Amino acid sequence: MIYVYRFQPAEADVYLPLFAFLGAIATGLLILGVARGRYSSVETLLLTGVALANLLSAILSLLLLYNPTGSEQVTFWLLGGLGLASWPVDGIAAGSVLVLGTLLTLHGRELNLIQLGNDVAQSAGVDARRVRVRVILLASMATAVAVAFTGIIGFVGLVSPHIVRRLFRSDYRIVLPGAALVGALFLLTARDVSYVFFVGSLLPLGIFTAFAGVPFFLYLLYRQRRASTMGAM
Repeated sequence: MIYVYRFQPAEADVYLPLFAFLGAIATGLLILGVARGRYSSVETLLLTGVALANLLSAILSLLLLYNPTGSEQVTFWLLGGLGLASWPVDGIAAGSVLVLGTLLTLHGRELNLIQLGNDVAQSAGVDARRVRVRVILLASMATAVAVAFTGIIGFVGLVSPHIVRRLFRSDYRIVLPGAALVGALFLLTARDVSYVFFVGSLLPLGIFTAFAGVPFFLYLLYRQRRASTMGAM
């Protein structure tokens, strides 16, 4: 049995997106602080992210356990969807993401140089460390705004850039705006398909994108394994 929730307009409460945004920004700044620490590494960054994700998930479960009246709205938000859509909400979300996304796209040339190595970027007048910090902050803020209003819609950010890379290689001047367009098309397609199969109801989009994104993720892992020179385990 598939759970389909009919979202009520009266539930479009501003507090849920607001606290979701503040929580996302606080978490992003904390991870960024760890990444810029003296003993930072990729492993430290990943483990910090995993630890924080589990801690925040436990806190959320505790809050829902002792506040059942708000659990229905939060559950729908966790599944991901466009149920909060309205002109004021769309204006805030679209305007913020458009501004932050434009600023992020302007770093395409610098990211291309960083791909060639820090020394090459430095010789071209690009401070790789500062660029990374700016890009992480812009991406974190744009993601925080989007997720605050739509909930957790997984695999859109994973599928879209890889599709653009397959078509146009790794030029970030094309990958960044192209991933935004492909992601938007993927999201709209998911919503249209949900309307076709569940007429009159709104299936949380996070469910559909997970079903579509997991096979693509497994395909990427398969290609990476075949390209690896490590051999079989």
